[in-house]
This record gives sequence, structure tokens and C-alpha cells, in this order.
Amino acid sequence: MLIKTDRQGFDHPIPSEIAPAAAYAGRRGFLKALAAGAGGATLAAWAQREAFAQVQRPGKLAPLNTIKSNVAGATTVEKLTPYLDASSYNNYYEFGTDKSDPVRNAHTLKPTPWTVEVEGLVKKPGKYALEDLHKLAGLEERIYRLRCVEGWSMVIPWVGYSFATLAQRVEPLGNAKYVEFLTLADPKQMGYLNTRILDYPYVEGLRMDEAMHPLTLLTFGMYGEVLPNQNGAPVRIVVPWKYGFKSGKSIVKIRFVEREPKTAWNKSAPGEYGFYSNVNPNVDHPRWSQATERRIGEDGLFAKKRKTLMFNGYEAQVGQMYAGMDLKKFY
Repeated sequence: MLIKTDRQGFDHPIPSEIAPAAAYAGRRGFLKALAAGAGGATLAAWAQREAFAQVQRPGKLAPLNTIKSNVAGATTVEKLTPYLDASSYNNYYEFGTDKSDPVRNAHTLKPTPWTVEVEGLVKKPGKYALEDLHKLAGLEERIYRLRCVEGWSMVIPWVGYSFATLAQRVEPLGNAKYVEFLTLADPKQMGYLNTRILDYPYVEGLRMDEAMHPLTLLTFGMYGEVLPNQNGAPVRIVVPWKYGFKSGKSIVKIRFVEREPKTAWNKSAPGEYGFYSNVNPNVDHPRWSQATERRIGEDGLFAKKRKTLMFNGYEAQVGQMYAGMDLKKFY
């Protein structure tokens, strides 16, 4: 059932208008070429990833009250990325640096029981069990693009609610200017913390107005199911107008702070990854162009790339937050 809303004038398509439900678990068309000579090894790797994803599907969100809503914004009428692609082609360095590593290795993550600690410049700090977070608001299904800095993207129906719901509950103080998100860093559950590429725990952050924007989603599931481990179970942030690494996974701590947080990729390579990391086709990564992207699960490895949209297509909703800023300097 679709519950229509008219908040902010958004016109948001529901999954049935974009792709049949069977497509969530469908295999990509070009896997039919698995036996063909060219690209066979690459296609075999895709098949292996999707096999892992199929085995490790974590289950439905029921008995949670999942609601489909059009509050998320004018996103897209493009078809959804198949579930098996979205859950088998991932960046999660705590479980390996190759896109195929997380789906193979993240089974060691134990997403229950789970608590998230809220601290810093708030009137009501505290610890929330996962069940308490679920009770804060009715869950909504929102179809967001996820754009990654390496030049690929996905279209995913996420399940969650605006982060602002939690923030309003803890009552940030007036001098809270930023929100910092910390990911779990447990060597017993995450076997790749010794890779030394990043400084763990993984830290991300948003300016307060970004965090409080209704598009910023506290996320518990996707495709009507709980989040798979490799996608950031049991709770993550999704910020759809920024590059994917800004959407912290497996969150254990949220801090409201006065100063801009030192984030993981910005500390690791400050000349390549800025604090804001808004999707911007006019600002290239030093080693590749950001002007185009490849949609995962769409027409195979050799499909023509599509143009990258400013703010990932959400310029009408979020562009005003950056009015007057030099987006090449504040990248």
C-alpha cells in the first residue's frame, strides 16, 4: 500500500512503477554471456559475488511497520538496481578492499544486539538499543541514488526515516555545528582493520543543516529487508547527494560537535577527498573524471556511461545549502 504524502512538493515513484518486484533478485542480463570468451573471468567474479549475496540475504523487516512514502524527493523513474548487485558490489574496507570482499567476509559481523550512543552537545545524551531506534518513527521506503567516487552508481530503495527525527529527540545545543558518525571497529568481527589504508574507527561527518535535511536518512534496511552486513547492518546513514563514502555504515556512536570532524578519507588523502564530498561533475578526482558514471547492473561492463548530475540529481532539494560557496574549494 502506498501512503501518499505531499510534504515539500515531492513526486516520488514507488517501486512497482519502476521495476517488477522480481527484478530485486534478478540476475543481470549480461551474465548470460558467462560462458563467452571475452570478459569471462570478470563475469565469473560477478556470479560469485551474487551467489554469496543470495545465500546471505538477512530476511524481511517484518514485524516492523514499513511504509512506502514519496517524502524523499523527485529522485528518478529509472529502474532499480537488482538486489543481488546492490548487496554484492560494495565498499566496506573493514571487510576487504576489493568490491567482492565484503559480501564474502562480512558474515563475521554480529548486528544484534546493537546499541548506538549519542553524545556531545545535546541536552539528552544516551544509548539507544536498535529496537529503541526503530520505535522513534514509522519506517519509510525511499528510492535514492547512491553515487560512488570511483564512477559508478546504483538506485536503491532504502528503508529508514530522516535522521532529524533522532536529532530532535536528543535536542542539540545551539553551539552544535556538526554531527560526527563513528563506525564499529572490532578486530574480532572485522578482519581487515590492519590494512592501514584508513585510520579506524571509520569516521564521517555532516554540517548540522546537512544532517537535519529530510533527505538524510537513518537507514535500517533496503528492498523491504533488513540491511545485509556488507551494506552497513544494522544501521547506517544515507546522504544521497554526496559520494557514497559519506554514508557511514554500522554506526555505534553519534556525536554532536562544534568543530568540523576529521573524517576517515579526508585524513587519509586530503587532496583527493574533501569534507563536503558533494556529487559534482565539475570537480574531478585527481586521478579520474567525475563527469560520467556507470550504473551497476545496467547493460553490462561496456555500456555507455551516463552524465553525472549535480548533487546527484538533488540540486533542487539541497542546492540552497551551499549558496555562495566555492564548490571547487569546498569539495
